[in-house]
Formats: sequence, structure tokens, C-alpha cells
Amino acid sequence: MDRRLIRRIVLVAGLMALVLLIGTIGFAIIEGYSLFDAFYMTLITITTVGYQELKPLSQVGRIFNSFLILFGVSIVAFAFGAITQTIIEMELGDRLNKRRTKRMIDSLIGHFIVCGYGRVGKNAALELQRSGAQFLVMDRSEDLVEQAMRAGMLGVLGDGTKDESLRAAGIMRARGLIAALSSDADNLFAILSAKTLNPKLTVVTRADDEDAEGKLRRAGADVVFAPYTMAGLRLARSLLRPHVEQFLDFTTSKTMGLNVAIEQARVEPGTEFVGKTLREMQIRRDLGIIVLAVRKSDGEMIFNPPAETEIVAGDFLIAMGEPPSLQNLESRLTASRRGV
Repeated sequence: MDRRLIRRIVLVAGLMALVLLIGTIGFAIIEGYSLFDAFYMTLITITTVGYQELKPLSQVGRIFNSFLILFGVSIVAFAFGAITQTIIEMELGDRLNKRRTKRMIDSLIGHFIVCGYGRVGKNAALELQRSGAQFLVMDRSEDLVEQAMRAGMLGVLGDGTKDESLRAAGIMRARGLIAALSSDADNLFAILSAKTLNPKLTVVTRADDEDAEGKLRRAGADVVFAPYTMAGLRLARSLLRPHVEQFLDFTTSKTMGLNVAIEQARVEPGTEFVGKTLREMQIRRDLGIIVLAVRKSDGEMIFNPPAETEIVAGDFLIAMGEPPSLQNLESRLTASRRGV
């Protein structure tokens, strides 16, 4: 229920209770009514139902009743008006929000879709948000969609296993999809639907059951993560190779207080680095960035590339450094020589 409606209901209920209390006490003291008769007399007075007095009122009782009518009827009118206004505002607000959300989704091109805002989907969405990527969150739970929107994300109510929901999320214009639904079966249906609608889509998902991993890949998933397997491996490595795990935490999380990240940057045609070697690029000297690997345009991955490695258009540099330096590198790899 909307918080505005709750607040107004509480306010109206409080005022009504106050009027009933004042009326009950007043009739009991002035006219000597029993508490029930005094309450009943107050109720029929402020609701203007037209019932006659339980017994003739004295002059003081009529004066009291006159003020009670004026105050009580005003409160009742205010109550109906406030609640009606809130309901109308909620209906109009929902329609405006839906139209605004639809316009925002229609304007997205090359975005990501996160299907499911549970524990996995939420963390994936937060990482996309930190990276500044265009994305939207889709979930069947209205509460979870509201949570995503309160976190500053674009959220839409829908079922990731349904074609119509995926179309509404702009699946035909999307760049990638994260299937993070509650079960492997749901993720399987979501992947089949997404890949059927957009075969070029990059899809990543998680598998709770080891047997489901192969099925998810055959359905079209490009990457399948097995959280329990990965957690088990990291637990074992934490005992066997704790410094390796510390380094991984150092490069993939902010928990150690160091602002370091690993990013990939594609070398675009016509940029200043095309045709140069890593030595000639002087990335470490100028930007303070370490190139960990080069993914060549033909798919070859060169780990710890030598300084003589020549960079060509279409290559990806896997680099580690501070986010501003990585952003500077990416801009230089995508800016044409004429724009430099």
C-alpha cells in the first residue's frame, strides 16, 4: 500500500477516534448517558444518518451537540475527501510512471536486461550501475521492482520467461541479458525466449544444479556460472593459497579500501594506438595502468604480453588500474586520430 495513503488513513482514523472520544465523554457527563449510549449518540450524530436522539437533550446538551455536529461532520467530509484524493493521485501517478518508464525503455539501445532481482540479480544490477552501463531490471515481484527503482535503477514488472515481457524490455535492441531467476528451469525458458527473439544477444546465467549447466549452454547461454562450485573453489583456495585470494579480492572488490579495477577496452580502427607495440604505447608510464592480457581480434588470448606485442584494430586490452586512468585509456582507444 502506498505510504501516502497509509499516512492519511492513520491521520483520518486518529481524528475520527478523537471526535468519538470527545463526543462519548461529553454525552456521558452532560446527559448522563451510559458509555455505549454516549458512543452510539456520537456516532449517529457525526455520520448524519438522521436517527432521533436517544432521549431529549438539555440546552447544554444541544449546544454541545451543535459543536459536535459541526466538527464531526467536517472531519468525516475531510476523511472521505483525503482518501479519495489519495487514491486518485495514486492512479494518476501509476499511469504517469508507467508511461515515463515505457518512454525510457523505448529510448534504450544496446542496453542490458537483468531478469530477476534476487540476491544474484541485485548484485549484478549494482555492478552494472557502478559501471555506468545502460540496463533495466525485470522481476515478477512488484516489491522487488520498487526496491530496484528506489536504488535508482530502471525497473519494470514482467516475467523474463515470457516473450511479451522481453519485447516490452526492448530485447530486440538489447546488447546482453543476465538470467538470474529463482530456478534453473526459469532461466532455461528465459534464455530460449531471449535467444529466439534476438540471436545476437549475449546471455549469461547461473546454474544451481551441475546437470543444468550443459542444458543452459545448449539453450544459448554464452556464459554459465555455478555459484556453489565457485564458492567451494574459493573456500579451498583461501586455505591453500590465501595470498592469491587476497589479490583477487584486491582487484575485484572495494572491501580493502583500494580504488583499483580490471577492465577491458577495445581498440577501435583509426585510433592513435593502432599499429603500435605496447612499448611504444607507454601505457604504464603515462597512465599508471598494467596490461594483464591482450585478446587478439582472431580470438587468441596473450597473457602477460611482451612489450613487442603489436596492437591492431579489434584487439581488447585487459588492463588493471584506477578507474579514472582506465576511463582515460578507453577514451584514447576509441578516439580517432583526427579527434585527438
